[in-house]
Amino acid sequence: MVQPFAPPIAFAVYLVLVAALLMLAGKMAARGKASDLKTSIYGSGEAARAGSASPGYRPFFMTAFFFAMLHLGVLVVGTGGLTIVTGLYLAGLILSLIALALG
Repeated sequence: MVQPFAPPIAFAVYLVLVAALLMLAGKMAARGKASDLKTSIYGSGEAARAGSASPGYRPFFMTAFFFAMLHLGVLVVGTGGLTIVTGLYLAGLILSLIALALG
């Protein structure tokens, strides 16, 4: 028997709600006019220096991805019960988190 809030069902409901919200927001948003000011870099009126760029998004993305995998994995394991499949999933989750932390 499928639990009403099992992670795959909750994820499917979430996707439907996000898609509906995205379509509604697209219809409600005002249409803007193309402008060079919207696509140019603004740094308090000064031209940006080429050598002092930000470090990028990779360190922050990897940290966010690590915690997302960890939390979703705990959610799946917590609702799965004590079975062999859950143990295999947990072992795969541990290996993927180790690979993500080392990579």
